[in-house]
Amino acid sequence: MALRSDQIKRGAARAPHRSLLKADGITDEEMERPFIAVVNARNDIIPGHTHLDKICEAVKAGIYMAGGVPFEISTIGVCDGIAMNHEGMHYSLVSREVIADSVECAVAGHAFDGMVCIPNCDKIVPGMILGALRVNVPTVFVSGGPMLPGTAPDGTATDLNTLFDGAGKVAAGTMTEEELAYFEDTACPTCGSCSGMFTANSMNCLCEALGIALPGNGTVPAVYSERIRLAKRAGMKVMELVGENVCLKDILNEAAVRNAMGCDMAFGGSTNTVLHLTAIANAAGCPITMDTWDAASARTPHLVKLAPAGPRPLIDLHRAGGVPVVLAELDRLGLIDRDARTCMGPMGDYLDYMHAACAGADGEVVRAHDNPFSAEGALRVLHGNIAPDGAIVKKAAVAPSMLCHTGPARVFDSEEEACAAINGGAISPGDVVVIRYEGPAGGPGMREMLAPTSAICGRGLSESVALITDGRFSGATKGPAVGHVSPEAAAGGPIALICEGDSITVDIEGGRLTLNVGEDELARRRDMWVPPAPKHHHGVLAKYAKLVTSADKGAIIQ
Repeated sequence: MALRSDQIKRGAARAPHRSLLKADGITDEEMERPFIAVVNARNDIIPGHTHLDKICEAVKAGIYMAGGVPFEISTIGVCDGIAMNHEGMHYSLVSREVIADSVECAVAGHAFDGMVCIPNCDKIVPGMILGALRVNVPTVFVSGGPMLPGTAPDGTATDLNTLFDGAGKVAAGTMTEEELAYFEDTACPTCGSCSGMFTANSMNCLCEALGIALPGNGTVPAVYSERIRLAKRAGMKVMELVGENVCLKDILNEAAVRNAMGCDMAFGGSTNTVLHLTAIANAAGCPITMDTWDAASARTPHLVKLAPAGPRPLIDLHRAGGVPVVLAELDRLGLIDRDARTCMGPMGDYLDYMHAACAGADGEVVRAHDNPFSAEGALRVLHGNIAPDGAIVKKAAVAPSMLCHTGPARVFDSEEEACAAINGGAISPGDVVVIRYEGPAGGPGMREMLAPTSAICGRGLSESVALITDGRFSGATKGPAVGHVSPEAAAGGPIALICEGDSITVDIEGGRLTLNVGEDELARRRDMWVPPAPKHHHGVLAKYAKLVTSADKGAIIQ
């Protein structure tokens, strides 16, 4: 069969190209095989990525066993946990676009026949998906897997969020520094993506629902040998797709996006998934809106409660059967498009196998479809005069008493200002903390607000204080934290017009985010509003701020 790589290795005119390939050690026999890019995000700084060299070697072995020639290429990553609450967080969401660009350049520039992507954390997963959609070759994803949870002295599971909450407790005087040091040494005990249903694990699970990864991609722990076997099978699987010429857009289309949205609502993933899936859907040619998300939430029951929404670590979902069990429960309600294509074949065939081979939901980690935690999805879209274009909250991680809350606005124009006030004891029960000018363009980079939300939790205010922002939240965030407020403050969105002391109603149950101020007064404030000066005048952040769209559109680059 004709191969894409023929354009760099066939005919007399390609003798120079072949000579360079032979400098890589490629033989004449290997020239006849498909060339497969293995995009590896391995680095020494992100704990979810330090072991990806082993995953990569397994992928390459699978490709070679199945008759291909693997070529490892690399891309960057930013660890959100390490970048949190300082200048580094400006670069996290920006890195998604850099990763997408690097994948496109490397794969298209070398005429690869197929690709296996090895991400593991936060922006790396969607960044690779966006880049892969641009080049549209046969593609399989295999992540590095989640880390194991830590264990507290009382036997409960701990994770990275334990440290962020603990720092807030130390500031509040309810935890000692010695106690915090114990968790520092034990809460992140292995390599892998952080052990709750945070952004990285949410996206790796959604790769299964999208049909671009094999079962177990999102839940098999990083340190299990099963992960190595999964990586080998991913290498072999991409060769099947190359042989059938099944490209990524043949799989990742409207049906796949709809299935992933339903799965996301069922297992209560990070609010970042709304941002990333919206961007992915746009790149796949099937755009979605906040209204699409609202409809997905309304029709999908909430079946899984993992950290931070509940006490269970991700490994409990793995033990309960993983993402396939969640998909099977949704299928029983007719909420999965069975005609969707996956890297394994038709979704319907896969689900029929699951129904026959598995016992189904265990009723504890995964609720049965007819006994959900709630009838609606774990994520909730809010509109209203503060967020005309929408905002998002993880409803599953909100105490029932805070599903509707009215209080005075405490307004801050940066994350740093808010953290100083919270840690200084200036926030009182009943307040609504507003953090603005932290959106995609205004931040720039739409920083995650885990530090202020954890400080609120650490001070015992998570059931009496709400927070709204045009920034975003870590998947580890819990409580009534509303993010992605659109339009953002830097674009003149209504969040920019809020004044200290204004009454705000956060009605999560009703899906409304309301500034209780008259229209005449808002019009007066709007006339007085002055756009902020750019925060950066050179480098990637300045470029990003000029090109990025709003959060409700996925913060994509145009």
